[in-house]
Amino acid sequence: MLSRRLMKRKFLQLLEAPVVMDTPLLPFHIAFPVHSIEAARAFYGELLGCPEGRSAPDWVDFNLYGHQIVAHLAPGETGVSSTNAVDGHGVPVRHFGALLTMPQWTELAEKLKAVGTKFVIEPYIRFKGEPGEQATMFFLDPSGNALEFKSFASLDMLFAK
Repeated sequence: MLSRRLMKRKFLQLLEAPVVMDTPLLPFHIAFPVHSIEAARAFYGELLGCPEGRSAPDWVDFNLYGHQIVAHLAPGETGVSSTNAVDGHGVPVRHFGALLTMPQWTELAEKLKAVGTKFVIEPYIRFKGEPGEQATMFFLDPSGNALEFKSFASLDMLFAK
């Protein structure tokens, strides 16, 4: 059972969380298929630096910038999805990722380039000079799951039209 002090600290952290539509922004959870738990650990844990949480022989939790992602062993469900054109690029329809600060985004892009990551969409600034201008990059994990990491100069642009 949580102590009163710990409960109070957790409650105060919630109050300091960003607010979207009058609701504190909490971490999301997503589960996705992988062909190999070992490959998922190497990619998410070692390459992306996601701390590992709970696990079992056929699944493993990771902390992706504060969000819970879960790789589930399901080899028959892996692979690249179809794409839609966005800003002249073929964006994988099925994808997930995180919004980062610009320094975090730049650091990740440089790290991925340094290890020879094959990008689906190379790191670049999308919608330059328009509402919603953002830094973005897409790449695949070893099971063909598409990931997008993006950054905005101002989070006010997140839903800009």
